Amino acid sequence: MRFFIQFSYFGKAYHGWQNQPNAITVQEVLEKGMSKLLNSPVSLMGAGRTDTGVHAKMMYAHFDVDALEDIQDYIFRLNSFLPNDIAVERIFEVKDDAHARFHATARTYEYHIAKSKDPFTTDLAYFVKKELDVEQMSIAANLLLGKKDFECFSKSNTDVFTNICDLREAQWSIKENNLIFTITADRFLRNMVRAIVGTLINVGLGKYSPDYVNTILKSKDRTKAGVSVPAKGLYLTSIVYPNTILKNG
Repeated sequence: MRFFIQFSYFGKAYHGWQNQPNAITVQEVLEKGMSKLLNSPVSLMGAGRTDTGVHAKMMYAHFDVDALEDIQDYIFRLNSFLPNDIAVERIFEVKDDAHARFHATARTYEYHIAKSKDPFTTDLAYFVKKELDVEQMSIAANLLLGKKDFECFSKSNTDVFTNICDLREAQWSIKENNLIFTITADRFLRNMVRAIVGTLINVGLGKYSPDYVNTILKSKDRTKAGVSVPAKGLYLTSIVYPNTILKNG
């Protein structure tokens, strides 16, 4: 039987989601907890990767077990066993071929920028000391929308089959003392969101004009784009799946 698990985590203590040698990851901690409670090895396939220090308000993975009778009790016991920076929200049965990564149709991230120094958000947002021109950043963000080649915003030497992503949302908003960038696409490349935010910050600082974003895209050259902003401000907030993955969908 195949199940999806929905969970969230605060990423500061972890070297990202995916298992790595000699580094603690969210996947490792969650698999160990689930395996211990089921008294049987559990292997998770995540919806994607998050880098070291990145947070997730909504993340999914799938796993296979012979049976899982009382799901709510299992969730309760699992949350009691897991550290405070990982929380499980849901577990539900899906079709045997449902895949947490390949069947996702959209993913949304937020990047949080603190507009002033705040000791209570040090690990939650990136503090930018200088004033940013949000209007110019919004103009530049709109130029990213659509199905485009985003190689210029990706880490080099990744094992992807294509650099084409369908970017459906890219907008800035202000909430209290934070500037929040929300971005949605069918898929993302490694380090893509943080590189995009770094580039848009350069626009906001007046280093680039908004139109220069098109030049960066056409170049397919990572060195033309801005630096990657710190991971602590990045949150995976939503992953969308079709109802057809459900056992009775």
